[in-house]
Amino acid sequence: MTNPPSQCDRPTPGTTDQPAATLHMLCGKIAAGKSTLAAELARQPGRVLIAEDEWLSTLFADQMQSVADYVRVSQKLRDVMGPHVAMLLRSGLSVVLDFPANTPDFRRWMREIIDAANARHVLHYLDQADDVCIARLRARNRAGAHQFAASDAQFHQINAAFVPPGPEEGFDVVSHKTDTL
Repeated sequence: MTNPPSQCDRPTPGTTDQPAATLHMLCGKIAAGKSTLAAELARQPGRVLIAEDEWLSTLFADQMQSVADYVRVSQKLRDVMGPHVAMLLRSGLSVVLDFPANTPDFRRWMREIIDAANARHVLHYLDQADDVCIARLRARNRAGAHQFAASDAQFHQINAAFVPPGPEEGFDVVSHKTDTL
């Protein structure tokens, strides 16, 4: 799937030809296709990809044995990444932030980045059914190509906290829906 540059990545009328910096965020259940879409979005010129799973697996793999461990170390990573991402946006670089925008708390953190950088944003929402995500997760686990292999039980535990974005949050949401594995 190839997407044309988002309206948010086009120059602002009456300004230079430099596109406005945009924070691209991803919301979707485990194995909904967030990282695949993130990689595709990051192929556009002027965008950099920052993937939570890569950072966590490099920095904290030996400390992550449970969902509670993930919560603890992901907070540490967000504490460091928030100001860094805001700096990249302020410098004019668009960022594809492959961190799960799956709860209001995570999205508040992302909103703080947008506000600190005075940047544009797009929240990409991948609306996938649980059975599609679980089938993709199992296939991903068998392939061994992903940094983390979540079990079915962890899928359900993590997704119990999943909250789709609501209009009251004020995000510019683009919905994506595919049922293919």
